[in-house]
Amino acid sequence: MTLDVDNILKNARSLTEQGKKEEAQMCLLAVLKEEPDNITALLMLGGAYFIDNNFKEARIVFERLISIEPGTGQYSIALFNALWRLQETEEALEEIRRFIAVADKVTEKETLEQYVSILKSLEAQGSS
Repeated sequence: MTLDVDNILKNARSLTEQGKKEEAQMCLLAVLKEEPDNITALLMLGGAYFIDNNFKEARIVFERLISIEPGTGQYSIALFNALWRLQETEEALEEIRRFIAVADKVTEKETLEQYVSILKSLEAQGSS
């Protein structure tokens, strides 16, 4: 059986807007069963988990996104935030280091600047 992925994603978005989070997540999981690398479904699912403070599940989804596209700042920031919320500070800092090593310095300039700002803030906290 082939799924109509675009319609399922639209339906998941609509269900989310209606506050039917569990139904939306089931739609997203159905898409991912058929297409494990579907970026849209992964982003929506990771975001849903994050909003629900389910940071462990969000982490897993964001790690999957990074395994698909390691140099994408949006995914890196999402993983960093999930790790930070889980109080996994070393892992969060390691994600910054990993991203800086692989990111395209031009296309990911904004994310790199955000990370520099975060590191400076942490450094200032550590020295005060």
